[in-house]
Amino acid sequence: MKKRIYIVLVAFASLAIVFNSCKTADLETLYPNPGQSSTASVENFLTGVLISANEVVLPWYYRFFVVEQPTMGHYTHTMGWINSKDQFIPPAQAMDWRWNVYYGTVTQYRVMENLYSKLEPANQAEYKIFMLAAKIFFYDQTQQTVDLFGDIPWTEAGKVRQIGNLDESLPKYDEAKTIYTTMLTDLKAIADELSTISVPAFYADLFKKKDFINHGDIVLWKKYCNSLRLRLLMRASDVLPTTEIGEILSNPTKYPVIDSNAEATMLDEPGPDLWAGQNIRSAMETWGQYDIAPYAMVKNMVDNSDPRLAITFDQNKNGEYVGLNPMENASVQNQKLSDKLVSRYDTSSFTRNTRFPGFIMTAAEVSFIKAEAIQRGFATGDAKAAYETGIDQSIDMWFNINATGDYRAPSARPSATEISAYKAKAGVSWTTNSDKLAMIATQKWINTGLAQMPQTWAEYRRLDKPSFVFPDDATSQQKVPPVRWLYPVTEKDLNGVNYDKVSAQSNLNNKVFWDTK
Repeated sequence: MKKRIYIVLVAFASLAIVFNSCKTADLETLYPNPGQSSTASVENFLTGVLISANEVVLPWYYRFFVVEQPTMGHYTHTMGWINSKDQFIPPAQAMDWRWNVYYGTVTQYRVMENLYSKLEPANQAEYKIFMLAAKIFFYDQTQQTVDLFGDIPWTEAGKVRQIGNLDESLPKYDEAKTIYTTMLTDLKAIADELSTISVPAFYADLFKKKDFINHGDIVLWKKYCNSLRLRLLMRASDVLPTTEIGEILSNPTKYPVIDSNAEATMLDEPGPDLWAGQNIRSAMETWGQYDIAPYAMVKNMVDNSDPRLAITFDQNKNGEYVGLNPMENASVQNQKLSDKLVSRYDTSSFTRNTRFPGFIMTAAEVSFIKAEAIQRGFATGDAKAAYETGIDQSIDMWFNINATGDYRAPSARPSATEISAYKAKAGVSWTTNSDKLAMIATQKWINTGLAQMPQTWAEYRRLDKPSFVFPDDATSQQKVPPVRWLYPVTEKDLNGVNYDKVSAQSNLNNKVFWDTK
């Protein structure tokens, strides 16, 4: 058994040197692989940390087709689906894949951390911006993993090389709540340091070359850091203290956040079809099953004359927008699909958009966090203005995405009058709706949608809004959508001494610590 453990852990460690060999030549050219450098250096491993999570950021086949669409897409009504037995049991390969990608990032980060620790103090100061950026991104990926799995190996994970002893390197599981608390403490320290940091010109230029997310723009890293803080704080707002939310929003000079679409943290496609052959089209159009318009989202957009409707979905053969109703049985659903009576995701914006980006943090998300924070008394300000700003930013962002597609000409943008009319609709109006959190949650859901399904699912579990209906899978052990994922079976085999302590948590109906509703 120890031999098998050793092989797997060495394989994880080798991810720090070798990135997935199946990537295209274009990807390697655009985003240089630190493993192809003869020098193991802090700056190269910044790129390594960022590139290690490309598979969960960029829109490619496996992420969408195998992992997210048949799981989170169903649980959040962001994808239309054909009812089937055991449809609420997530496939093991989906859960395992997401786990393994994250621990590739862990290994990259731990090697970078170890390299940095061996530098002389003067060199550490010069390379500090590299470590701060890497930790921000690492914490973003950590939050997503905690939100999916709960307690995870963390503080001791990825350290087999540093420790050297196999038995001692088997990582314990850290409590999810403790991980959140640690990340919030560290992110505040990072934000404080970024507010006064001065990077020598040579290292600023080197940072620009190695950072392919914000391209060396330290102001954007400040905004990403503080926006991520807001996301963590709001996600755990029913469990952890919320005072930092007000501190961030009341001091934009020291703690700036993403305020415009130009500042959004995105991984843009610098060339068409970066994933050559494994792109978003292959993910969504294969089998004609994963571009189906979801009933709840289409209905909401139709009922409220949402300006994003025409760039989000294509009409059915009758020129209508109709989503696939999950409350109908599979034979009825299949007949409607066969008769082309169901809408599909828009070909220009989504399925055949060769430049569909990787979403990390958007301006609209931040505005909706502000709106909720103010509404719940965590910060002062105008909740209505923040909410409506989020809608404006979301509409603008999605029309920007539509304009990047070359399958057909971009759609005309809505006028200010049309947008104002939308915000006055019964299902959108801040003024006429008493359930303000439902309004915010609905707009978050439309904004993140399938582009950020882990965020969409996390927010739905946290708020239980919007209100969704699901068919009861009566013949299955899992009759309703799960509220978390299961640990990979390999954890029991490879890290059994620590897995045994948390195995009882590995239950699809066991809520993550912040899910209190």
